[in-house]
Amino acid sequence: MKERGYQDTFAKQIYEQILGFGSYGFPESHAASFALLAYASAWLKCHEPAAFCAGLLNSYPMGFYAPAQLIADAKRNGVKFRSIDVQFSSWECTLELNDVQHPDVRLGLCMIKGLQQAEAQRIVHCRQHSTFVDMNDLAHRASLNRRSLELLSRAGASASLTHSRPAARWSALGIEKLPGLLAGHSSPEAVIPLPSMTEGQEIVADYHSVGFTLGRHPLALLRKRFDQLRVTRASDLPTLPNGKKVRVAGIVTHRQRPETASGVIFISLEDETGMSNLIIWSTVQQAQRQPVLCSTLMVVEGELQQEQGVIHVIAKQVRDYSHWLGELQIESRDFR
Repeated sequence: MKERGYQDTFAKQIYEQILGFGSYGFPESHAASFALLAYASAWLKCHEPAAFCAGLLNSYPMGFYAPAQLIADAKRNGVKFRSIDVQFSSWECTLELNDVQHPDVRLGLCMIKGLQQAEAQRIVHCRQHSTFVDMNDLAHRASLNRRSLELLSRAGASASLTHSRPAARWSALGIEKLPGLLAGHSSPEAVIPLPSMTEGQEIVADYHSVGFTLGRHPLALLRKRFDQLRVTRASDLPTLPNGKKVRVAGIVTHRQRPETASGVIFISLEDETGMSNLIIWSTVQQAQRQPVLCSTLMVVEGELQQEQGVIHVIAKQVRDYSHWLGELQIESRDFR
């Protein structure tokens, strides 16, 4: 730089900038590899969305989004899902052709919280010889203990063997391992009528067992209440003008506080139509710390910020409506 007439002060300044960038900057080869991965991922998501989603689910835990958000996004883009079923599911999520020869995602047994892979593989292995007749047949042929049967029944994975989750759980409780000549059989249990689960109970059971639901989004059940509060759906935000006062609501999926954001918190809310992104300034955080940091379900009033297709809501008032979810337990990804 001296040879080209630059002063020492300027040359030193440029050197320090290069030195600082070198501690976090991408080399060209890294950038090229990342660009290729980004292109391939975008191509798959566009042209093979079912395979793309199945691959992400099979690679979990990884990335930024939980299975519930991956599945919800895929469903909004036309992907069809088939429930976990001991008669059809493998350990991982797979693809099954539908009537029009398009792939649907068959959810795998790996999605059931607490189920061991070895037990799932025994189910798949035994099923190759003949399908299961009932819960008793499943338990003895696959050598499943009561805990595994309970996990399967709670997740609705034995729906093809029984007409409801309560019936499956009742059958699982009645299965016992008998010795000697009676091995492979259980003492008969009386069939009793059990009450059906409500839609809300089914959703709670889904989230408890697998962390998501293939039924309606939980907020779809609360939409009438939100309409009374004049809450705007996430899908309607792009139709509104910049600067408009809005009220949004959703389940908290992410809280982020980047070091470069000067203490600003970014929160993502999910309703049955999509995502709303919030910006929470430090002053709002300090004044409303509990609802900002602890809410599972938020109702937020703020100002819509829309610029070049990027939409945020600048939060002014944050309210905690988590009690509306009842027994539904949903975890957000916070500050990771």
